[in-house]
Amino acid sequence: MLHIDSVVGDRAEPGLHRRLHHLEHHGAVETVTIASADMARRRLRLTTPKGEELAIALPREQKLFDGAVLLIDDDRAIVVRAEVERWLRLQPASIADAVELGYHAGNLHWRVRFEGECLLVALEGPAEAYFARLDALFAGRSIKSTVVTQDLAA
Repeated sequence: MLHIDSVVGDRAEPGLHRRLHHLEHHGAVETVTIASADMARRRLRLTTPKGEELAIALPREQKLFDGAVLLIDDDRAIVVRAEVERWLRLQPASIADAVELGYHAGNLHWRVRFEGECLLVALEGPAEAYFARLDALFAGRSIKSTVVTQDLAA
């Protein structure tokens, strides 16, 4: 098992970018995809695409991020790729629906964002599970919903 105790840097940094570019031409860069919900964790166990186990234990002042270089040497590199989040976009028809939706989203501890009059709920499981919770709460009311698969981090 490979122990990672710090982030080397960002793949976009010019020096690292050149080294990674060279290693990519030799098929020596592994990308580990990490779920968005796990990006805030400091301790994590992963398996690379080639089957190597990683034990990540970062200091408090460091975080994982998309493009974080975990390892780079003359023979190989390991880079983090953040999984694109899926969001459920909910548009209530009235202020009363919006208040009740917000109340229930808070009680269910859903991660949310706001986009105009819509509430975006981060999907950390099957969308059907979220719809099942909302069906009981909003039977007969008008709430438009769509699943969005994109990076809304920006």
